[in-house]
Amino acid sequence: MNFITILGLAAATLTTIAFLPQVLQTWRTKSAKDVSYTMLITFMSGLFLWLMYGIYLQAWPIIFANGTTLALNFVILWLKIKYR
Repeated sequence: MNFITILGLAAATLTTIAFLPQVLQTWRTKSAKDVSYTMLITFMSGLFLWLMYGIYLQAWPIIFANGTTLALNFVILWLKIKYR
């Protein structure tokens, strides 16, 4: 594994972990009232496009980061709908 791949994986890990506190907070409080639907849908659309881009390039850091972050955001969206 070369330095650039390691750098990408480190960046992917940090940006993905950044969403865990939001998921946990929403789960614990059973409230997502401060999370905007517009932001979620827009952000998730961007993540999906990044994921497709990463798959096309076969760039594992891009695939890992955006696939995982997209999954976490689906959880946030599901919790927002569930805990209206």
